[in-house]
Amino acid sequence: MSSSSGKVFFDVGISLDGCMAGPNAGPGNPLGDGGRAMHGWVFQTATFREILGIPGGGGEQGTPDDERVKRVFARAGAYVMGRRMFDEGEVSWPENPPFRAPVYVLTHSPREPWVRLGGTTFHFVTDGLESALAQAKVAAGGKDVRISGGADTVRQYIKAGRVDECTIHVAPSLLGAGLRLLDGLAPEELKMTPVSAESSALVTHLDYRFG
Repeated sequence: MSSSSGKVFFDVGISLDGCMAGPNAGPGNPLGDGGRAMHGWVFQTATFREILGIPGGGGEQGTPDDERVKRVFARAGAYVMGRRMFDEGEVSWPENPPFRAPVYVLTHSPREPWVRLGGTTFHFVTDGLESALAQAKVAAGGKDVRISGGADTVRQYIKAGRVDECTIHVAPSLLGAGLRLLDGLAPEELKMTPVSAESSALVTHLDYRFG
């Protein structure tokens, strides 16, 4: 587990059938067929619309969903993600990506850091998940490190015993196929304690602690 100086967590959305992304996901189809619908609740919040720089802003302010989005971005001092997630996002993230902090990308292909607006710089890590997490912890400066995804990257950190807590946002939709969050994990690798649950019209938020 991580040290007390900052926690390691993931905060992801899934469908009712456990998928983080639908079929045919790729750079030209981020989150796969039907995947974007799982995150409809996020795009209804004022905080996320402001972070994305959506013209006209709008969105729901001060709702439980909005407060959750605000908290998760406030707590993250650095991010770790897989190359597949980065490749999908690179073509669609705005010039000012929704991170506002250093991002460490697990990859087999070296690349120079990619500096963006708003404090986001993507660093490409070729020597494994432990190295990426160690660099992210230093960069976070005592704040928490968020494992952004995708599903395979989240599972790798669960298997390594490096995750302290998580939130899973369950959308009332079925994707039928795709990338399932917890595929391939053995029961002994997933020791989670429920902390809280909260629902709105579009999503159910489930909070867990590991260990």
